[in-house]
Amino acid sequence: MDKPSGSSSDNESNKGKKNIVVLGAGVAGLTTALKIQEKGIYQVEIIAEVLPSDPKTIKYTSHWAGAHYVSSSATGTQQAEIDHKTFLEMWSLSEPGGSGGAEECFLRLPQTEYYHTDQPKPNPLERMPGFQEVAKKDLFPGARCGFSFETITIDVPVYLNYLASQFLQKGGSIIRGQVQHIDQVLEAGSSPFFPEKENAGSSNKITGRPTSTPDAVIVCAGLGSRFLGGVEDALVYPSRGQTVILRAPWIRFGRSFETGDSWTYIIPRRSGEVVIGGTQGIDDWYPKARPETTRELLKRAIALCPELAPPEMRIKYPNDPPQVEDVLPIVVEEACGLRPMRKGGPRIELEYLKSLTGEDDVPVVYNYGHGTQGYIQSIGSADHVLKLLEEGLQRYF
Repeated sequence: MDKPSGSSSDNESNKGKKNIVVLGAGVAGLTTALKIQEKGIYQVEIIAEVLPSDPKTIKYTSHWAGAHYVSSSATGTQQAEIDHKTFLEMWSLSEPGGSGGAEECFLRLPQTEYYHTDQPKPNPLERMPGFQEVAKKDLFPGARCGFSFETITIDVPVYLNYLASQFLQKGGSIIRGQVQHIDQVLEAGSSPFFPEKENAGSSNKITGRPTSTPDAVIVCAGLGSRFLGGVEDALVYPSRGQTVILRAPWIRFGRSFETGDSWTYIIPRRSGEVVIGGTQGIDDWYPKARPETTRELLKRAIALCPELAPPEMRIKYPNDPPQVEDVLPIVVEEACGLRPMRKGGPRIELEYLKSLTGEDDVPVVYNYGHGTQGYIQSIGSADHVLKLLEEGLQRYF
């Protein structure tokens, strides 16, 4: 997946294009880089320590998401518009028979949301296809209200690799590197992260490509924004989310129940896997699944969705409610990720920073802190970042 630029043909096609460096290859970084590269007037490079094709690691949150589109942003806010823009584009990408292979990343399905308290009006979900309120007689026990609608779920591993593939096909570059301080990129772009090679006839080492200040930098470092030198955002903190992945291809509907002190969801994927959750462990950095939490999640999930039990089990014991032991044979994986939360909400803003060797300030756009809403806000946020980028570049070009 690493695709260092620098061939003569690449150099010719990229002449005159502004060099944009994106830090991070999670869903925010990939989506933002793709949006900018698609404009055709920029040459975008992603620098990231972990890439979508790598084995799963706690360092890369996007691998661990559910994920589905259920927005909770208040109606009429900018965040609600960002969310809805994401939905409209994802709904289009999920169109059956569409070109480009994006359909394989999504599953269109009916979704039902239950809440233990009354919800504000107008409801943020009212713009969803097929939206309707669940009749009181059909509410899940303990729920005060509920809503059903059509939405999409995202097969996260497939979608991340789709984004990376689209970005590369459109001429972008991905470089594996660990950025310790934003000054490293402000001064020399991606150059410090290319392998060194011997300069013929000299004992000196030179980097594999020329050193130059980029025209702009986009920071999509997620939880890493708390530690990235020159950013070090103390408002960023983790929310630990633990899930269980089941093999249950007979489930083709989504269901969630928010009780105030817990949040249970059933998220089927196109592949036949079903993600169940969830937890929100504020400032909990533990990187592995806890067995006792796994059992609690399974217990809550089968209470909300007895259909998770294999059909043969339900036929054999039609009068017995499913037990945790009934679904243990279909457990595929116990998963755990650290969501990049931020006090005050996501940071999507433009500022100018000076490199240590440059004369001009460099536009830097931040796009991180989306917490539980990373996929829901990914496309709308990327569009907003593109606008800020072009605003920042107008200062110099």
